[in-house]
Amino acid sequence: MKKTLQVYLGLILAAQLTGCALVAAGAGAGAGYYVAQDERAPNQIISDAGITASINAKYIKDRQVSALDINVDTRDAVVTLYGSVANRAIEDRAIALAAEAVGVKKVISKITVVGPAK
Repeated sequence: MKKTLQVYLGLILAAQLTGCALVAAGAGAGAGYYVAQDERAPNQIISDAGITASINAKYIKDRQVSALDINVDTRDAVVTLYGSVANRAIEDRAIALAAEAVGVKKVISKITVVGPAK
């Protein structure tokens, strides 16, 4: 129970530090289920969630990269980017922003470029 509470508080803190807010209805239940199904330590889950939130915040603020076009997945500080972008420059920018985030060990791009490379 104590670890579950720590995970909840960590997820809430990570969201607040990046300017995001959790929806109270179901957020705790969903996080509890997620933690129960994950073999990572609670502190690693919290760290990974913080990295993901930080990268998403960078994408929201960026003029080239759209947070709606790219899905960020973080596991053990390795970030994988999924989605579709219009050109290679946007993909490169998304990778660079992700690599700048504190705590990131590696960035893997699975982004599809749907337009001509520039």
